Amino acid sequence: MASQAANLWVLLGLGLAGILMLTKKLKKTVREDFGAFIDKLLLLPPPQPAPPKAPHPLTGLTFAVSDVFDITGYVTGFGHPDWVRTHEAASSTCPVVSTLVEGGATCVGKTVVDELAFSISGENKHYDSPTNPAAPARIPGGACSGAAVAVATNAVDFALGIDTVGGVRVPAGYCGVLGFKSSYGAISNTGIIPVSSSLDSVGWFARDPNTLRRVGHVLLQLPFATQRNPRQIILADDCFQLLNIPVDRITQVVIKSAEKLFGRQLLKHQNLENYLETKVPSLKEFARTKAIANTKVSTSRLLANVMQLLQRHEFLQNHGDWINTVKPAIDPVISSLVCENPELTNEEIENLNAIRNETRVAIGSLLKDDGILVVPTMPAVPPKLGSKEITSENYQNRASSLLSIASISGCCQVTVPLGHHEKCPVSVSFIGRHGGDRFLLDTVQTMYASLQEYSSIVADPKSAKKTISKEESAEIAKEKGNQAFKDKQWQKAIGLYSEAIKLSDNNATYYSNRAAAYLEVGGFLQAEEDCTKAITLDKKNVKAYLRRGTAREMLGDCKGAIEDFRYALVLEPNNKRASLSAERLRKQF
Repeated sequence: MASQAANLWVLLGLGLAGILMLTKKLKKTVREDFGAFIDKLLLLPPPQPAPPKAPHPLTGLTFAVSDVFDITGYVTGFGHPDWVRTHEAASSTCPVVSTLVEGGATCVGKTVVDELAFSISGENKHYDSPTNPAAPARIPGGACSGAAVAVATNAVDFALGIDTVGGVRVPAGYCGVLGFKSSYGAISNTGIIPVSSSLDSVGWFARDPNTLRRVGHVLLQLPFATQRNPRQIILADDCFQLLNIPVDRITQVVIKSAEKLFGRQLLKHQNLENYLETKVPSLKEFARTKAIANTKVSTSRLLANVMQLLQRHEFLQNHGDWINTVKPAIDPVISSLVCENPELTNEEIENLNAIRNETRVAIGSLLKDDGILVVPTMPAVPPKLGSKEITSENYQNRASSLLSIASISGCCQVTVPLGHHEKCPVSVSFIGRHGGDRFLLDTVQTMYASLQEYSSIVADPKSAKKTISKEESAEIAKEKGNQAFKDKQWQKAIGLYSEAIKLSDNNATYYSNRAAAYLEVGGFLQAEEDCTKAITLDKKNVKAYLRRGTAREMLGDCKGAIEDFRYALVLEPNNKRASLSAERLRKQF
């Protein structure tokens, strides 16, 4: 009876909404999910609201959570079996998880994290490291390796992670998916095991910018607002000098995309090293107290040192007693970083806090409300599994120098995949000011298709010089988009229709077709905009009216939807879809 009961559906409470949970412990030998999951479970969203209210914003999406988020009835594992052994099951579900479920998404499991969620390698000797689906012989990146792998393998639509010193940004870049680190403090960390309390930020992974943005709007509880474009895109030239791959193969993708979308005048170049040296005076005091004032240490390296000190100090504050009491078997590299770290004095802590505040103000002053800072996500392609490169001082220094910018400033950052180099994923990162999460999500939404269009430059620089007839190219792109749509590859279809539009922006069919693809991924605002453009170009485009009506209905604009469906009937009196939709909404409205 006990074994049968373990497989029964159990009704749990999640706020006011009931959820169903089905549990199945995975065997270590099962690798069809690339080793991403620790537990499989099912948290179902509440019923849809009655019309004319809009459906839940995340309806139809599935997600997983890194094993640092509490879920009722489960021990939050923190990447270590001794932690599981010495802790009780969570008595409540993390509010972040609850918000997503109540927003219409279905949670299907918990995913592997690095040991104590401390490193950025993605390797965990206790649970078999998740396999990087984009480069199986390479590390997946951590700390939230399983979440990135689950998204990259299409096991879920999105996944939650925690980013302290790169825990979301690094695995996103290494596994070839989008990864968003929210501004520090923008989303509550309640119900999440802390790593470093002043650095931890909630983050999430997705394969496409529409899903990334939808999740962000729910987590950040953003009201409707008009989407804004950037007015300055700043490339941190000195940061790109840390790359081990040709610099132009990354920067040219961003430059070409920005020029095409916004014009060359938006692009700027900045030596971030020199800028921070003048804007963050407390770094000089930090160098003096560490007896390195007479040694030429770069500003970026000092910032990386600050990040590492804060991470280690606060980690020990949070978990030092548990380590000393339980004496868990900890990886020697992590142990040396954590346990051999000297205590910080109150004066040193004050100085570190001053550096953090000054860096946030400096980045905010540089970017203002409409700027994006462009940096490499990581200095190289993912290292090989088990290689010494991961623990080398050179790798750690360069990686930390790049990751510390957003970690110390508390700014939001997004990792954007840009194709491959040497058969490994490469990416670029955009940083927005602290609190500029909506703007950063909007920017990724706007630029993503164009960035993918030019990502062929990463693998083949000559491809940027190839020229084809615009009209021919537009039609070819449209037909490829139609095929992708038939194959239910919605994001690919959006990219191809976008390419057609860029080549020929006066064709109503291209906008209407892209709107259809946007509807499939929940991009209702984009679908409405595209249909409006199509109707402007062709006032008899019935499909555009029908699709705009659908988009407006999903956005809660029932009056506008009825008008569109009725006008479609004027153009095609026998159109059953328009007739049924208009009648249904009329009764509800």
